[in-house]
Amino acid sequence: MSSTTQPRARHRRTLTRRRALVGGAAALGLTGAALAGTGLLSPAGAASAWPAPKENVPVAKTITFGGTYDGKLQRFHGSGALGDGGQDENQAPLFTLKDGAVLKNVVIGAPAGDGVHCLGSCTLQNVWWEDVGEDAASFKGKSASAVYRVEGGGARKASDKVFQFNGAGTLRISGFQVSDFGKLVRSCGNCSKQYKRTIVLDGVDATAPGKQLVGINSNYGDTATLRNVRIHGDKGRKLQPCAHYQGNSSGKEPKQLGKGPDGSFCRYGASDVTYR
Repeated sequence: MSSTTQPRARHRRTLTRRRALVGGAAALGLTGAALAGTGLLSPAGAASAWPAPKENVPVAKTITFGGTYDGKLQRFHGSGALGDGGQDENQAPLFTLKDGAVLKNVVIGAPAGDGVHCLGSCTLQNVWWEDVGEDAASFKGKSASAVYRVEGGGARKASDKVFQFNGAGTLRISGFQVSDFGKLVRSCGNCSKQYKRTIVLDGVDATAPGKQLVGINSNYGDTATLRNVRIHGDKGRKLQPCAHYQGNSSGKEPKQLGKGPDGSFCRYGASDVTYR
C-alpha cells in the first residue's frame, strides 16, 4: 500500500577496538555474513559481506512459526503459488512470524512473494533480500507496545518499498544496507485502520538509486529518528532522508506535506545523515 563528528583520537580508539573484535571473530572462524549478523562489523563493513548461499530452499507454502527460525544462511525462494514474481499486493509471504518470533540467518531470493509478515513484535536478524518483490517485510501488529527489530542484513532491487509499516508500535532498523530501491520504510499512507507509528534508523547504509529512506504520516503523530545514516553514490542528493504525508483511511493516494528535518516528525540533524 501506498516511506557530531567524534574527536580524531576517539575515532582511532574505536577503529582499534573494532579491528580487535573482527580479528578475534576471524580467529573463531566467523564469516563476514555472520559478523554482520552479530553486529561486530559496522554497517559500512557489512556492505561487502553479502552471503553466498550454497543451498536453495523452494517454498511453495508460507512458513508460519513462533519462537526462533534459523535459516542457516540458505536461500529461500518462492515456488508454485508463491513463485510468480509479480507485484500484486495480495501475494502470500514466504514467512509469517507470530508475536515475539525471531527469523535469522536467511537469504531470500527471487521470486520472494510478499517477503516476510510480522503479526506482532518480531526480530529479523541477519536477513538478506537479494531481489525484493512487492515488499521485503510488512509489520502488522495491532498493539502500540509492539516492537519490530531489523538487525543487520540488507535488501536490493526494490522497485517500491522495502519495509511496509501497516500496524502499530515501533520499528527499529540497525546495521542494515539497502541499494536500488524506492523507499526503505513507509508508514502506510492509506490503510483502512491507521495508527501512530514510530520509526528509528540507526546505522544504515543506503546506495543510490533510491527515492526515500522514510515516509511517515504526520497527521497521525508518526515520528522518524535517523542516526548514523550514510548515503552512497547520490551526488545530486536526490534521495530524501525523510518525508511526511497526510495519511488517510479511505484508500486515496496520500499527499506529501513536507520533507527534511523539522524537529517534530522527521527527527535528525545534519551530522546524522552523511553523503559519501
